[in-house]
Amino acid sequence: MPRRTRPLAAALALATAVALLATSCSSSGSEDEDDPSADATGAQPPAATAAPVPGTPGTPDAPSSPADAGSPTAPAPGTPSVPPGTPGTPSVPGTPSTPGTPGHPVTPGTPAVPGTPGTPGTPGTPAAPAGARWQPTPGLAWQWQLGGGVDQSVDVPVYDIDGFETDASVVAALHAKGRKVICYINAGSWEEFRPDAAAFAQALQGSGNGWKGEKWFDIRKLDQLKPLMAARFDMCRQKGFDAVEPDTIEAYNQNSGFPLTADDQLRYNRMLATLAHERGLAIGLKNDLEQIPALLGDFDFAVNEECAQFDECGRLSPFVQAGKAVFHVEYKLGTDRFCAKTKALGFSSMQKKLELDAWRKPC
Repeated sequence: MPRRTRPLAAALALATAVALLATSCSSSGSEDEDDPSADATGAQPPAATAAPVPGTPGTPDAPSSPADAGSPTAPAPGTPSVPPGTPGTPSVPGTPSTPGTPGHPVTPGTPAVPGTPGTPGTPGTPAAPAGARWQPTPGLAWQWQLGGGVDQSVDVPVYDIDGFETDASVVAALHAKGRKVICYINAGSWEEFRPDAAAFAQALQGSGNGWKGEKWFDIRKLDQLKPLMAARFDMCRQKGFDAVEPDTIEAYNQNSGFPLTADDQLRYNRMLATLAHERGLAIGLKNDLEQIPALLGDFDFAVNEECAQFDECGRLSPFVQAGKAVFHVEYKLGTDRFCAKTKALGFSSMQKKLELDAWRKPC
């Protein structure tokens, strides 16, 4: 399975970390003591509670998403404009452009209903104009927090937070500070704790991906998955996010329970990129290093875990060479063991705890 490290959310945070690391396919054992030089530590304020998207039926609770998991929630009002000088530049018109553990339920935002009139990608609705989306540039500092209430005090231009559990008011507040905000969702695995879990037919669910309550999707069934993913992307757009980080999008080289091929994965990942771009959202390629050469033109940035630990960072260089950011974290390695190399490559690197709370130690 991918090296996903979605953090345990509030309730599971009390569960043993040993159990989490034992089931993870990624390297565990990051430095757990708070480093005085890190930007943020300690308990965070409670997550905001999301109101359902107008016109959408009420939904059940949703958990903290991982590291590939959890963080706060919200309504879906319009998003305030970002002040001039916000880092990151829009892509050139016409230029095309993947860890976690489920957490305890909280009241989440509700994804849009597929086919809702006026939704991008719905028949009769024009797509967002090419070049309108944000294009993260190499070297932008970032914060990746998927556990606990979002600490908005971290002075960085980019935040990556859970889409279901983050309230639109949090996105708006970050925008008011000049931040760009990335919407974390799981696009490759079914999660029993998400509010839209019942919408995914059992036939779409394959083998467990190593995390409790999660199963790989049969990504060959684009006709069924496309409207469901579109609804999740609509949620991100309606909450005001600037981009999406779709997790677990390399099922083809995992024990998914389905005979998936590299071509199946390429088709699925490109579908996700199209859905994002139709909504004016940038999209990041999460891990999936083997397919970078084929997908570079479809994705606007990359999100990577532990490329230094596994000596794979060079494979992400094409993104930087194309003027696209590489947002990178290590868990087990200290910054003295990877920063020099990844800074030279132009990456936006930092050390995080496996829980992906607010603590960070940037390069």
